[in-house]
Amino acid sequence: MSTLDIPPVPTTSIPSTPPTGPAPPGGPTTASTRRTAALVGLLFLTATAAFIAADTINGGILSRSDFLLGASAHTSALATGAVLVAGQFGVVGIAVLLFPLLRPYGESLALAHVGFRIAELAASLFYLAIPLLVIELGAVLRDGSVDASVSPALGALLQAQYGVATLLIYLVTTVAGMCMATLLYRSRLIPRWLAILGLISYPTLLLGCVLDLYGLADVTQGAGLVALVPGGLFELILPIWLLARGFAFPGNAT
Repeated sequence: MSTLDIPPVPTTSIPSTPPTGPAPPGGPTTASTRRTAALVGLLFLTATAAFIAADTINGGILSRSDFLLGASAHTSALATGAVLVAGQFGVVGIAVLLFPLLRPYGESLALAHVGFRIAELAASLFYLAIPLLVIELGAVLRDGSVDASVSPALGALLQAQYGVATLLIYLVTTVAGMCMATLLYRSRLIPRWLAILGLISYPTLLLGCVLDLYGLADVTQGAGLVALVPGGLFELILPIWLLARGFAFPGNAT
């Protein structure tokens, strides 16, 4: 009687670390994600431009002495500043669109990126309340419902909220950005030099925020603005690159 030799069943081991190279064959391709890249680029540009415009308007009004008494003359500008903050809703869209692409290179980091983008939106809504409060308080001060003598105190409170809200936005942006830049570096979806710029820019902003917390710098003015420069460059170059070139995959690696 003959026997049948049955070869051993091969076993596979699960890698302890996520893949760090380009997507495997059969996975996403540049063509299939071109629209995603364009949407992410547009959302980045929209959110950044909207926040800069809103902050210029709101910060310019809040920097004036006793601005609440003259708020009624700036209602249109303040309303525009409030509407522009709505552009920050796009930051959540960025994280959601990137999640399927970044997940294979670190699911925990990809989920953290989504979570911190939601936190960034929450901080932006806290910021959004400032121009709305200025409009309402300016109206009640104008019609005499609230005594004008409290205007300086209320104005100081709103200026403090403005500073805190801005710092909160920067803090959560740095953490979300570090998650994103780390995953972009691992995945090679963008050129390494661009991912490295992101890995440098967000810790720089975080350092500026920490110095601000200790009263050693002010990231909203003066020398403290230097902490925003690397991140500003990254968040300008990245969306332009995505709009022009898309993501890099096998056959289109950079």
